Amino acid sequence: MMKKAQQGFTLIELMIVVAIIGILAAIAIPQYNNYITRAKWADVVTSVASLKVAIAECAQNNNNVLANCDTTTELAAFGGGSVPTTKFANTTVTVLTSPVAAIQIASTNNELGSCTVQLIPASGTGNITWGSAVSGTNCDRAKTGFGT
Repeated sequence: MMKKAQQGFTLIELMIVVAIIGILAAIAIPQYNNYITRAKWADVVTSVASLKVAIAECAQNNNNVLANCDTTTELAAFGGGSVPTTKFANTTVTVLTSPVAAIQIASTNNELGSCTVQLIPASGTGNITWGSAVSGTNCDRAKTGFGT
């Protein structure tokens, strides 16, 4: 008589596969959530691009003095007379006087977390460079795309 070849997997082989999938999921799911949140923050920052351009143009027309460009009234002549809105609820965008002409984006919703991002302009010789500052609970570069 011929013996039949063994068919199927043993219990230990199945347990090893389940363990590997569990480990990969434990690493991948939080990273994916951070990726999604960072993409939403990028969308919010894109929505304030017109305000960044208005601040840069205002500074250029005021001899790089950012103090003359830190209210929506001063920015109105350069297309920044109204603060842009975002598509995410409970997210506010404001122009600050300290730091001068900084754009602050504050969020208290589940999609973006309880984070605040400040886009801070610095005037150089004929150009504006933008730095950033991040505050809030668990708000780091992995979540917002800004900071260290």
